[in-house]
Amino acid sequence: METPEPSNSRKYGVPFYAAAWFPSTSLKSEHQPSQSEDPPHQSADADISAADNKSVPSHLASYYVAAAGGGGEGRSGISNALILAHFDFDSRSLSDHPVAKYGTGSDLPYRMAIHPAGDGIICSLPKNCCLFKVDTEKDAGDGKLGLKLSQEVLSPLEDVGQQLSLAFNKEGSLLATGGEDGNLRVLKWPSLDIVLNEPSSHSTVKDLDFSPDGKYLVSLGGPCRVWDITSSTLVTSLPKENDEVFISCKFSLTNNGDMVLYTAAVTGKGGSIVSWNATTWRSVASKLITRDNITAFNVSASGRLLACGTTQGDVLIMNSTSLRVLKIVKKAHLGFVTALSFSPDSRALVSASMDSSARVTVIEEEQKKGHWCTTRLTSV
Repeated sequence: METPEPSNSRKYGVPFYAAAWFPSTSLKSEHQPSQSEDPPHQSADADISAADNKSVPSHLASYYVAAAGGGGEGRSGISNALILAHFDFDSRSLSDHPVAKYGTGSDLPYRMAIHPAGDGIICSLPKNCCLFKVDTEKDAGDGKLGLKLSQEVLSPLEDVGQQLSLAFNKEGSLLATGGEDGNLRVLKWPSLDIVLNEPSSHSTVKDLDFSPDGKYLVSLGGPCRVWDITSSTLVTSLPKENDEVFISCKFSLTNNGDMVLYTAAVTGKGGSIVSWNATTWRSVASKLITRDNITAFNVSASGRLLACGTTQGDVLIMNSTSLRVLKIVKKAHLGFVTALSFSPDSRALVSASMDSSARVTVIEEEQKKGHWCTTRLTSV
C-alpha cells in the first residue's frame, strides 16, 4: 500500500530547479486573510523575535512559495513553468495545486530571483532573463492570484545566454547575474544601469550573494571570489583544500552583528560547511556535515540557521555558530535537492527537487535566558 504524501509536501508536475518565498508584505493589501480566518499556527513556546517578523503580524501573514523548472527543450512532454503555491501554517500544508502558474513554452526557467519587496520575479531562460509579476486577478472577483509576464524588457539581459545565478541585494536596489559563459554583471534596479561587468570573472558563474550591507558580492565558479561593489574591484579569492569543490556561497550576520561568509563544499569525504571572517577573509571553522554530496545550501534571514540538501534527497538544518546538525529530514525528496530557501521571518524552510516536489519544514524557536536555541523543527 502506497504511503500517502504528507501535507507539507506536494508534487506539481514540474521538475524544479529553483524555489523561494514570495514576500507576503507585497500581497497584504490586496490578498490578506479576512479577520474571521484563523491565524497561522504558532505554538505557545514558539516566540519568533520581533526583528524577524515585524513586517507582517502573524495573523495577517500569508506564505507563498514560488518555484520554477520543467523538462527543457525537446519532446519530453514535461512542461516548463513558473508556479506559485500557498503554505498554510495552521494545517502545515501546501496547496494541492499551484494557486498560479505561467507556462514558458519550450524555454526552461532555470534560475530565479524574487525582489525583496515583491517587485516581480526574475527567471533566467536559455537566452535571456524575463520579469514576471504577481497580481490579483480582478476579473475573478475572489482575489485570486495570478502570474503574468511583464511588458518590461530587461535590455542588458537580452541575448546574454544562460544565466546560472541571480541575486538581489537586501534592499532590492541591485541585481547580480552570473552567466554560463563566466560573465558577472551587477545592475541597478529598476534602472538596469550597469555597476559591474566582468566578462571573465570565472569560467562559469554558479552562485552569487550580496553581503547584508550591500558592500560586497561573492561569486562562485571554480574559485570563490569577493567583489567590492562600491569600487567595482576584486577583493580576494578564497583558498580551498586540494580536493574541495565549492558548491554554494552565502553571506550572513553572527549573533553579535559581525558579518560572516559561508561556503558549502564537496570533498572526497562528503559535504562540508566552512565559515569565513568577512574582514580578514580567512576561514574560521570547517565541518564535515554529511557523507553525501551537498547540492543546495542556504542561510536563514535571522542568521541562526543553515540548511543544506543532498544528492540522496535529504535536508539538513544546522546551527550557524556551532555548525551542529539540529535536524535531518531523511528522503525529504526522491531526487536530489535542487533549491532551499528560508522564509523571510525564518519560520519555515522550503526545499525543492527534480522529482517535481516542494516541501516545507516548519521551524519553531524559543528564547531561553536571552539566548536563542532551536527546540523543534517539524517536517510534517
